[in-house]
Amino acid sequence: MDQRMAAGFAPAAPPAVRMENHGPTMARVAMHSGSDLFARTGSMVAYEGFIQYESNPTALRQAVAGRLSGESVPLMKCQGDGVLYLADYGADVVCLPLANEGLSVNASNVLAFDAHLEWGVQRVKGVAKFAGQGLFNLGISGAGWVAVTSRGIPVVIDCAQAGETYVDPDALVAWSTGLDMRAKRSFKASSLIGRGSGEAFQLAFSGRGFVIVQPSEDSTDRLTAQPQN
Repeated sequence: MDQRMAAGFAPAAPPAVRMENHGPTMARVAMHSGSDLFARTGSMVAYEGFIQYESNPTALRQAVAGRLSGESVPLMKCQGDGVLYLADYGADVVCLPLANEGLSVNASNVLAFDAHLEWGVQRVKGVAKFAGQGLFNLGISGAGWVAVTSRGIPVVIDCAQAGETYVDPDALVAWSTGLDMRAKRSFKASSLIGRGSGEAFQLAFSGRGFVIVQPSEDSTDRLTAQPQN
C-alpha cells in the first residue's frame, strides 16, 4: 500500500480510559484480565491482543426472560487482554461512565457494558395508560462503563440545567433512573406528536440527570432484538 494513502489513518493511540469513542460510530474498549464485558452479539468489528467471546448462560436466561415483556438483548461475553472495537451497522455510539448510578436504556440501543454492573429488564411505570402498552427497558446500575447506540447524532440533555424536558417515547434512547418521570398528553387530542407513538403524548423528565434522544422515531426498533445462541 502506498504510504501516502494510509497517512491519514495512523494507528490509534493506546486507550486513555476503559471505554471511549473511536470516531462517532465505534466504541473502543481496553480489555484486561478480570474486566469482562457484555456486548451485543455480532458487534465486534476488530480487536488487538487475545480476546475470547462466548454466549453467557446467565445473560441469555435474562435475555429470554425479557421476551415475555417484548424486550430482549442478544449478548456475548468478552474477556481477555487487548483492545476491542465495537459497532452496530454504522449507528452513532455514546460511551457513558456510571458512578454508582443507574441508567434505563432502550434494549435495541444497548451496545456494551461492564459485566460487573447490575442489569435486568425493567418495566417503565406510568406509561401504559397513555400509550396503550407497556414500555420495557434494560436497567443498568453501578460503577462502570456503558455504550449505547443512536440512529443518527443524538442529543444529550442535562435536565438539571434544562428544567422539565419532554421526549417522544419512540425517540428515547436512555435516561438517568434518578430522574422524575411522568407521562403527559398533548392539549389537543387531535394532534399527533411523534410519528411512531400512535398517540399525542410525551414523557416528561425533571431532576438531576440526563436524557439521550435520537433523531429517529421508529417504534419497531423496540421489538427487533432477540436472543441468539
